[in-house]
Amino acid sequence: QVQLVESGGGLVQAGGSLRLSCAASGSRFSINAMGWYRQAPGKQRELVARISSGTNTNYADSVKGRFTISRDNVKKTVYLQMNSLKPEDTAVYYCRLEATYRNPFDLDLWGQGTEVTVSS
Repeated sequence: QVQLVESGGGLVQAGGSLRLSCAASGSRFSINAMGWYRQAPGKQRELVARISSGTNTNYADSVKGRFTISRDNVKKTVYLQMNSLKPEDTAVYYCRLEATYRNPFDLDLWGQGTEVTVSS
């Protein structure tokens, strides 16, 4: 069984920084991509940043230049460094794992979410 454990959310003032982590555990899976998504109250879940099995990354326009996604392949962990945070970044942040499980089956797994609140 594959699991995701997220950490790093919290309350921060505008202009501050936070670092989110998401660790994947289990066996018989290979990571294709990992990413962070967020959902603010009353809004749809949206992509924040995603990193593929290589080093390809993509970001939401609203976070480009402020957020950085990275991966540690040995630890099977993805990080989201968030700088210059704004009140509009307030949301629940979800980690997503796209993997191949017990080849050739696809696995699409979401974390439980971690709350980020940015005060003005």
